[in-house]
Amino acid sequence: FQGIFVLGLPYALLHSGYSGLFLIILAAALCCYTGKILIACLYEENEDGQLIRVRDTYEDIANACCKKLSPKLGGIFVNVTQVMELIMTCILYVVVSGNLLSHSFPYVPVTEKTWSVIAFVTLLPCVFIKTLKIVSKLSQLCSLVHFIIILVVMIYCLTQIHRWSWAKFRLSVEFEDFLVSVGVIIFSYTSQIFLPTLEGNMKNPGEFRCMLNWTHFFACVLKTTFALTAFLTWGEETKEVITDNLPSFLQTLVNLCLLTKALLSYPLPFFAATEIVYACISRGNHSNYRSPLFALGVRGSFLLLTLLMAMFIPHFALLMGLTGSVTGAAMTFLLPSLFHLKLKWKKLSFLEKCADITVFILGFLCSIAGIVCSIKGLLEVFG
Repeated sequence: FQGIFVLGLPYALLHSGYSGLFLIILAAALCCYTGKILIACLYEENEDGQLIRVRDTYEDIANACCKKLSPKLGGIFVNVTQVMELIMTCILYVVVSGNLLSHSFPYVPVTEKTWSVIAFVTLLPCVFIKTLKIVSKLSQLCSLVHFIIILVVMIYCLTQIHRWSWAKFRLSVEFEDFLVSVGVIIFSYTSQIFLPTLEGNMKNPGEFRCMLNWTHFFACVLKTTFALTAFLTWGEETKEVITDNLPSFLQTLVNLCLLTKALLSYPLPFFAATEIVYACISRGNHSNYRSPLFALGVRGSFLLLTLLMAMFIPHFALLMGLTGSVTGAAMTFLLPSLFHLKLKWKKLSFLEKCADITVFILGFLCSIAGIVCSIKGLLEVFG
């Protein structure tokens, strides 16, 4: 929840004003809700009225919903959507790493693409990651680095408290700028892709809902506090990535911390994407597809793919925005609410049905708005 997107929240407040603070809270509530209903779709009641986990993955839920049309249609759609989003996330980390190295060492005569290759070399050991335990250890380190970054920015902001003024907040906002803010805020909470695996690996899955409530609550408090203090410090001068507002002596330190965070963040989406693809390919009785060497080949191919796409796709940020508007909204809002309605319709109360339909409509509107803005940006770039 506290990913690199958090560094763009002060900029989102710049363009959304007071409504941005409300959006941070609303997004936390909506994403927490869709996480719960998604996990609810994994369970069915047995004859004794007890909930039994009859599905294991997002794919299983999709297949259960689309079985009348085609037994595997839903799963194929979900897998393609998940892999697209995960690959784009991995590519983004490679691009960001090259950008951060380029800004940290501006006097070194090396291009940004070359820096991306240098950063990529440190990611090569990812091909040997076989379990979620290793990924979780790296994610713990990633969280530690992230909190160091947040702490540095917050401490600096607190030293500038004499500059704070609520007058910096806007009462009126431009619609297109507001939509950009909505995208940044909502997608800073997305985690639905990982939730079925996470819940399935918990020692006590019964505590999942409680865990989801507390993590979203604390994420909301931290995001609001960070975005607010940073925006009150710089106001109209707030940049897209808030660390760019820091004085030069702190920028290099924070950029190197961000680089470490980006590299440590890479293994989670990489592992998730390769596991999905490997599981799809190795189904059946072909023993060759189950060998460790084949798994290594899948991971190696994915690793190389992320580098090549990061190196050669022009205007990646706009393409990322377009993909995120389609896949992010689908995986976070559209599909969980749709699947919940489909699988649990007879057991849902009127209010629960209204909640699911409302979430679906909001997700659809966010997706359409994001697609329009991204396409407009691409058309402007290509003249």
